[in-house]
Amino acid sequence: MGQILHGSATTTHTIRAAIQRSKAPLKELATQHGLNRKTVAKWRKRTFVHDAPMGPKTVRSTVLTAEEEAAIVAFRKHTLLPLDDCLYALQATIPHLTRSSLHRCFQRHGISRLPEVAGDKPAKQPFKRYPIGYFHIDIAEVRTEEGKLYLFVAVDRTSKFAFARLMQKATTVTARAFLDELVEAVPYKIHTVLTDNVLSAERNGACSQGLSIRQHALAA
Repeated sequence: MGQILHGSATTTHTIRAAIQRSKAPLKELATQHGLNRKTVAKWRKRTFVHDAPMGPKTVRSTVLTAEEEAAIVAFRKHTLLPLDDCLYALQATIPHLTRSSLHRCFQRHGISRLPEVAGDKPAKQPFKRYPIGYFHIDIAEVRTEEGKLYLFVAVDRTSKFAFARLMQKATTVTARAFLDELVEAVPYKIHTVLTDNVLSAERNGACSQGLSIRQHALAA
């Protein structure tokens, strides 16, 4: 296989290996190979001859904040929706999100491929058929370096219409605000809202946002 060198490289693998084997002074080696003394010193210290990786050690997005990336990852893992469905649902919360930046985010976090349903895993029982307008709402914690946020997610069991909002707190006020935004965003009537967060919210000492959502939906 041919050598792959950096575009500005002044040495080859052979020269680098020769520098590492030689006991001659740096000045002599620099003159022999027509190199800068610092270049010779750099390769003598290394134990390999290939170019070291360039760029940042931790790959981060140039268009998405840490909070936005965390929300995207939580949404994908929670809903297991395809790329385009995730894009459509998240663009209301992250207006500058594009298909390519979303795909790159999935790749960075190792979630670009949805898990296989078939195989040795037990088959999932399909949901009972419901008329369009039956929404399941859940709340996922999103942890970042700056602290903890809450991702509110609503998915229609029939149409798979998804809606998400990133909130600073999970309270009755934010739950009602999320439901109001959901009602405005959905192009059809919502007749049922189901959530699993009642017990977990009460156990954590927070308000029972799930119950508030259900009561608010029935009253709407």
